[in-house]
Amino acid sequence: MDSIDRTIINQLQGGFPICDHPYRVVAERLGIEESELIQRLEQMLEQNQLTRFGPMYHAERLGGGLSLCAMSIPEPDYERVTEQVNAFPEVAHNYARDHELNMWFVLATESPERIASVLEEIEQVTGYRVYDMPKQHEFFVGLKFEV
Repeated sequence: MDSIDRTIINQLQGGFPICDHPYRVVAERLGIEESELIQRLEQMLEQNQLTRFGPMYHAERLGGGLSLCAMSIPEPDYERVTEQVNAFPEVAHNYARDHELNMWFVLATESPERIASVLEEIEQVTGYRVYDMPKQHEFFVGLKFEV
């Protein structure tokens, strides 16, 4: 990762312009060509320097449901269950944890009512219980990492 890549990451953590040509606007701010910006973002994604580049939607404000979920999966079944859970389009941010509840993921559904049915489907497919921990109150913590 060179200084331009670091600058791209640092600049884009604060937001992305909403306009007809957002990549062009960002590239101009950075003093590079639009095509170079896009190429660098694609390369950082391919090299896993970035795991994701895209908008973050507030599912609940869009009429959807959102919940934090956890599972306790024995090590021999972990990879199989990970693939099964990740196959659900509603599942995001699946993380392994060093804890009795060793698989944690965020569930985002089109409606709040859909959460229960997706959790039931995951339990049926995997054979393991899903612990649903719905949000009770939301706190916003701005977090930006200088690279």
